[in-house]
Amino acid sequence: MSKYSPLWEYIQKDGQQTIKLAFDEIEAISGVKIDHSFLKYKKELTLYGYEVEKISLKEKTVIFTKIEK
Repeated sequence: MSKYSPLWEYIQKDGQQTIKLAFDEIEAISGVKIDHSFLKYKKELTLYGYEVEKISLKEKTVIFTKIEK
């Protein structure tokens, strides 16, 4: 189980085509502070049917998009 598993499960349950979350929201959902390791862990998200579309350091947000099959 990854440290971001709660976040991946939250996104999967949400089910929207596109989900935009602020870093603070991600930290609250996952229980861990978002850091550089997020880039490594984001690959796990495909197992939940989503991918990271964009990470904005300026806005401090991440956009997640449902993978089309």
